Amino acid sequence: MSQINLDRRRFFLLGGTAALAIGVPSLLSACGAPATSGATGGTSGAASLGKTQVQALGGGLCGSPSYIAQEKGFWAEQGIDVELVSGTFQQQKDGLASGQYLVANGDFQFFPAVEQGLDLKIIGGMHTGCIKLLVPGDSPITSVAGLKGKKIGVDEIGGTPWAVASVALGDAGIDPSESAGQVTFAPYDLTTLEEVAKRGEVDAIAAWDPQATIAENNGFRVLVDISSHPLFAGRFCCFLYASGAAVNDKPETVAALLRGWYKAIEWIAENPEETARIVTDSSQHEAYVPSEDQELLVTLLKSYHYKNHASSASSDSQARDDALFFVGKLKDVGYLSSSIDTEQFVDNLVVQVDL
Repeated sequence: MSQINLDRRRFFLLGGTAALAIGVPSLLSACGAPATSGATGGTSGAASLGKTQVQALGGGLCGSPSYIAQEKGFWAEQGIDVELVSGTFQQQKDGLASGQYLVANGDFQFFPAVEQGLDLKIIGGMHTGCIKLLVPGDSPITSVAGLKGKKIGVDEIGGTPWAVASVALGDAGIDPSESAGQVTFAPYDLTTLEEVAKRGEVDAIAAWDPQATIAENNGFRVLVDISSHPLFAGRFCCFLYASGAAVNDKPETVAALLRGWYKAIEWIAENPEETARIVTDSSQHEAYVPSEDQELLVTLLKSYHYKNHASSASSDSQARDDALFFVGKLKDVGYLSSSIDTEQFVDNLVVQVDL
């Protein structure tokens, strides 16, 4: 793991200035979920580290650290004026490459792009377990192996649910690549996946919470729950990525963003009920999470083990271990070249930001 050593005195001075920032709270949501809504306004007032955008608006509950960092003013406290915006996975990659986005929330679906030359660094992780692979309750399919020759609905080709389903398929002996023709993925709006499956347009769905658990509560059968499935249990479903240029050229801003996220993670761990209220509040703007079942959201937030990841030390160590694991799995299913050196790939990918 590489380490970016920053002058702690400079951070202390910046932090002192940032504390004076006054903001009005207004990232791929979740771990890369696509979004269709417009931007949510950023902070106002002094912003010693300037303005930046975080692609986060997509309706997934596991984007809560971004929502809370914004709404509770944790980024404003660091001197950053953040605007939450929507976009696709491809737009997120392009934004990181161009410098439009300094840091983004995503998962191992970024690894192939890194192999192809996209200069990204994992700088931390946020939580575990927020995606499920399901079939309708009356489906004859009872295991992942039964998905051979079937059609799976996802919110986006290339997104995290797609990547999770692909790894699970590969583990069951099914080649998930389009060229192999052993399974088909079809993109739909996240909020319509349950209905699409009920109509028989797809045989299974891979989805974020809360939509995944809502479908489960409505009678869908879970084939893979990444919070408990042996392949995924205890592993990050959401990493934080920074562009290599941002890490090198704007280390103070990257670190300040990261501090805001960690503060949000700690706050969520201590306040899951209030978090559920905030992310579903539509009084000032469109709700971050389109759900009226706050009890369900609280249960899900508690299941993501935020408390275990509310520090850079625990996050950094696990991020590297999980990156190693998923590089191996993506090599197994052919999404990464079998010739890459796994250890070297991860050593170049994961960096430690000095907070």
